[in-house]
Order: sequence, then C-alpha cells, then structure tokens
Amino acid sequence: MDPVLRQFNDYVLYLKHNLNARAIASLRGEATSIQTEISRLIEQMNWSIARADEFVKSMP
Repeated sequence: MDPVLRQFNDYVLYLKHNLNARAIASLRGEATSIQTEISRLIEQMNWSIARADEFVKSMP
C-alpha cells in the first residue's frame, strides 16, 4: 500500500505545482495590464494636480 500512496502523493504534488505554474503565468499578463492602468492613472492625477496648482496661482 505504501508504494501506491507514495506514487499517488507524487502525482498530486506534480499537479499542484503544474497548476500553480499555470496560475502564475496567467497572472503575469494581468499584472502588466494593471501596471499600465496605474501608470495612466498617475499621469491623469499629475495633470489634475498641475491644473489645480495653476488655478490656485491665478487667484488674487
């Protein structure tokens, strides 16, 4: 029984690692997309801050 259980455990461990690798690989594309969105948001925030600074400076 032990040899069968050891072999079964090896298969389960292989599947866990394989599925984790696939999950991580699928997240890489998502991480790139999120980073792009964050960069775009930072640009928009900096533009808004600059416009607000200009407005404050124009006040008497």
